[in-house]
Amino acid sequence: MSHALVDYHDVDSVGGGLHFLRDALDCSNLGVSVLDVDAGWSGKPHDHADDGQEEVYVLIEGAATVTVGDETVRMLAGDALRVDPETTRQIDTEESSLFVIAGAP
Repeated sequence: MSHALVDYHDVDSVGGGLHFLRDALDCSNLGVSVLDVDAGWSGKPHDHADDGQEEVYVLIEGAATVTVGDETVRMLAGDALRVDPETTRQIDTEESSLFVIAGAP
């Protein structure tokens, strides 16, 4: 198949608003997710050292703080943030927020 189309609302969420689209889109080398959460949502601290996946977070709507290693990065709608695989990251939303997250090894 030359393409795949999916509405992220049709993909079950995990962690209260994270929709993993890799399987639904049949992507083998690219992880694509949508994070659609309310104000005050906190993600768990994590890294991707085991799978070597670099990630880019694009904030489409809202405002959030991302802790990247020892640094705090404030994001506003339109901002994009790249994080190395081995660096721990955690998202905390200040208002309802919509992210697109892409990752690849």
